[in-house]
Amino acid sequence: MKLDKDARKLTKGLFQLSLTNGRLDDKKVSAVVKKVIADKPRSFVGILKEYQRLVRLEVAKHHAVIESATPLDKKGTEQLLAKLQAKYGRDLTTEFKVSPSLLGGLRIKIGSDVFDSSVRERLARLETQLTQA
Repeated sequence: MKLDKDARKLTKGLFQLSLTNGRLDDKKVSAVVKKVIADKPRSFVGILKEYQRLVRLEVAKHHAVIESATPLDKKGTEQLLAKLQAKYGRDLTTEFKVSPSLLGGLRIKIGSDVFDSSVRERLARLETQLTQA
């Protein structure tokens, strides 16, 4: 279902109402959803889907998935978290994963930002460069 211009504008306005000091407020999100369901404006299902997408993207901006080939030591983890929190804010949540397929290095995904310094990625880039040459 494609939203018309007015419904998309309404959704963005509802999303802005859900923010407190630039951060999502769970109570406001809940209140917005209840209000939309109660009022049932035209295209309300599409509005709710678009609103859900905007909320999901905002939540992803504050969640880091950190992959490494081997478990990280405590000191390295603390340093990495300090640098990430300095850049993305103190409310950053983290999830650590061990992915032996990386071969070495780290892969960090925060929202749409991906930092990949893994050996697997470097080998893939080298392969691409050699096949294009």
